[in-house]
Formats: sequence, C-alpha cells, structure tokens
Amino acid sequence: MSSTSEADDKVVTLNPKKCPMCGKSVVHRFLPFCSRRCANLDLGNWLDESYRVPADEPLDLEEAFPDED
Repeated sequence: MSSTSEADDKVVTLNPKKCPMCGKSVVHRFLPFCSRRCANLDLGNWLDESYRVPADEPLDLEEAFPDED
C-alpha cells in the first residue's frame, strides 16, 4: 500500500483540468494548480497587485457620500 504523501501527489484524472499558470495537469494536493511553485507564483501576483478585481467606485468621496441637507 502506498503512503499518504504519494497519494496526495497523484494527478487528478476524473475531471482533467490544466494548471492556470503553466498548463500542466492539476495535482489534487495543490488544486487548482499543478505544484506548490505555481500556487506561490499565483499568490505573488495577487500580493504585488498584478491581478486586480474591477470595482465601480466613485472617483471622489463627495460622489460616494452626497450631503443629505
């Protein structure tokens, strides 16, 4: 019988998906990535603000909070 660490590193074959960073097959342990390296690269992109979530924010505070007087 194989050890737990070997079972965690098996490639997911039921629903073949590709790593969004490099395109290799996804590994269950690092879903949705193929490795810790790709997961860390993606995290780094979020942390250095290479990825941004679009938002509809007003340009200034007066637009956001109009006076009700």
